[in-house]
Amino acid sequence: MSHTQYKHLFFDLDHTLWDFETNAKETFSELYLKYDLQQKGINDFDLFFNRYSFHNERLWDRYTKGFIKQEELRWKRVWLTLLDFKIADENLAREMSVDFLNGLPNRKNLFPYTIEILNYLINKNYVLHLITNGFEAVQHSKLKYSNLTKFFTEVVTSEQAGSLKPNKEIFEFALKVAKATIEESIMIGDNIEADIKGAMNAGFDTIFVNHLHVETKVQPTYTIYHLKELEEIF
Repeated sequence: MSHTQYKHLFFDLDHTLWDFETNAKETFSELYLKYDLQQKGINDFDLFFNRYSFHNERLWDRYTKGFIKQEELRWKRVWLTLLDFKIADENLAREMSVDFLNGLPNRKNLFPYTIEILNYLINKNYVLHLITNGFEAVQHSKLKYSNLTKFFTEVVTSEQAGSLKPNKEIFEFALKVAKATIEESIMIGDNIEADIKGAMNAGFDTIFVNHLHVETKVQPTYTIYHLKELEEIF
């Protein structure tokens, strides 16, 4: 059993604990029916969702780099997806994006073993926090509906910190809010740029949660492929 110097564990939320892909897909499958997208010429829901994921990832990248604002990210990812199917309807894109953000945070799908591992860590007296680039209200809804709120002492969102991962400022802000020192803290996340490189740059030890088995040259302190493996570290 390993005994570490860590006391404060900082988690990312989306794609690390909260299964964003599955939750987004469920939400969009309802909107696909509600807006009768098949009648509008979108015959393949999976293709539609793949295009959405592609644009979402690209626009998030632009958002985290400061090129676009939150509002633009929110509706343009839907607008660009519709355009891929030759539907140039800005009102539809804006309506769907509002509906999407209303429906998404109520979804409850978590990665396997999420609740178990959080209970395990709490029982071992670790203090758990979140550092997330998600929007304040949306992230708190996700936590509430998936019963995760009680596990986290501090929930640091980019909105509250005035800075986004991978910027150093959000990590420094999180340490301050959590009253934690860098030596007793570790960052746990799925995103190499935002979570791992960002945290390393701020001086943190890191755990790369490699759910998707991606190749990387970055060397985190630890790499795991399933949340249960955290038991081997803590």
